[in-house]
Amino acid sequence: MSMFNHFAEFKMDVLKEVGNIGAGNAATALSRLIDKPVDMAVPTVSMVPFEEIAERVGGSEQVVVAVFLRVEGDAPGNMFFIIETNSAKKLLHNLLSIEVENENEYSEMEFSALGEIGNILAGSYLSSLADFTKLSMAPTVPSIAIDMAGAILSYGLLQFGQMGDDALLIDTTFLEDKEAIEGHFFLIPDPESFEKIFRALGVPFE
Repeated sequence: MSMFNHFAEFKMDVLKEVGNIGAGNAATALSRLIDKPVDMAVPTVSMVPFEEIAERVGGSEQVVVAVFLRVEGDAPGNMFFIIETNSAKKLLHNLLSIEVENENEYSEMEFSALGEIGNILAGSYLSSLADFTKLSMAPTVPSIAIDMAGAILSYGLLQFGQMGDDALLIDTTFLEDKEAIEGHFFLIPDPESFEKIFRALGVPFE
């Protein structure tokens, strides 16, 4: 039985709670960083096969901004925060009042700001999952890139080595003046890590 089918048979309540708490922690951390309120919608949590990740962000040729890092500890894996370039532009403008003239070209400051947003999200979601599972899970220093989604995922494979077959997807939506800005957060545990996470969450594993 694949990891994806196994999770499909399991109620997602715990993982949804992980997403809810992680989003709340991220909103609080971002609010402190920029000294203004940050509203985030209740995230949608699902499991997707690895090969469908690019489809979820608009297709393999969709140009996106991606923050990616390695998860180390008891359940190693990979993490990506992927957001379309026009959404990244809105996020920078709405949260930090930064104007981006060309959505495919970013200054060092803009890159740094997007990287910090992705880093806060990754840390918040990972901390939430670690609290639920009681597993040690720590993020490495994140990298950031702008490229086609397929190219970024391929680069991730080259940099991090073999990835797991399935990913935990947390669709993250920022709310600003009634405008929704969507991003996609993926946790891709290494194959052997999924069993550890299953067991730590109390899910029967066969």
